[in-house]
Amino acid sequence: MSVPVIAFFNNKGGVGKTSLVYHIAWMMSDLGHRVLAVDIDPQCNLTAAFIDEDDLGSLWSSDDNQKTIFDAVLPLIKGTGDISAPYLQEQTYNLAVIPGDMALSSFEDDLSQEWPKCLEGRERSFRIISAFWRILQKGAEEHKSQFILMDLGPNLGSINRAALIASDFVVIPLGPDLFSIQGLENLGPTLREWRQGWEDRKNKNPHLGFQLPLGRMKPIGYIVMQHTIRSNRPVKSYERWIARIPATYRRSILKENNEGTTKVIDDENCLTLLKHYRSLMPMAQEARKPIFHLQAADGAIGAHSYSVRDAHRDFKVVTEKIIGIVNEKTHQSPS
Repeated sequence: MSVPVIAFFNNKGGVGKTSLVYHIAWMMSDLGHRVLAVDIDPQCNLTAAFIDEDDLGSLWSSDDNQKTIFDAVLPLIKGTGDISAPYLQEQTYNLAVIPGDMALSSFEDDLSQEWPKCLEGRERSFRIISAFWRILQKGAEEHKSQFILMDLGPNLGSINRAALIASDFVVIPLGPDLFSIQGLENLGPTLREWRQGWEDRKNKNPHLGFQLPLGRMKPIGYIVMQHTIRSNRPVKSYERWIARIPATYRRSILKENNEGTTKVIDDENCLTLLKHYRSLMPMAQEARKPIFHLQAADGAIGAHSYSVRDAHRDFKVVTEKIIGIVNEKTHQSPS
């Protein structure tokens, strides 16, 4: 049985997606779960969050070609072989990372060209399109992971299409703004198109000697990020955008006609509303740790210490909710 892959994706950038993956990966580890975090974004922000610049420079300049997600697909690109086993950068006993690589953007053309050729039943095409999923599963098997978290760039290109085909579940981070609403409008039809497109292609599978991803990419909810709080309520300028999220999500992502009047706070599709924790983020970045690991020695004193406690509570709640949904749906029918 494959390890469930959870993609965090929104084709609108700047919603705190990478920070969300980073903190949920750490919280899963803290809760005793084995988790593999994978950076599929050629901008490599998740990799930079886990690995400092000196180590990252050494990793990218390594001569052994076994240090990043790009290195794992390089034999396919060169035509010298299939995927190689990925390098795992261990953070804790429970948490490992497959580092990203800016060079991954060069894989875009292969993924674009081979997508239509899957309909012709070509073996190389299926190897290319399924590469991410097979790399993730190899890494998870080595690490004995229970969950795989995947960070993607904010676009609807062929890299993200292949990455989402590799996913079982999709969490959608949102900001309370017009751009996130528009992102939802675009994302829903795209996910359905890609899901159906992969189903059509799997029927042309030339029965290779390896397993293919199911391509479920099932949306399990959204997280509203970076909303400013004043007197325990979002500031008024954001309220109108927050109010539109539940109906837009149901209509565009779930393709449900009953929009209703559900508020975000009561919406079963809302995994959580997360505060920005703006004052803690620079502190956490300097200390190279999640904000809920900050201590007095890192500068988390006074009011900051209460925010650290709140952050731990908030991330624990949403992480446990995601784990619960994934575990429940993983044991249901894979359709």
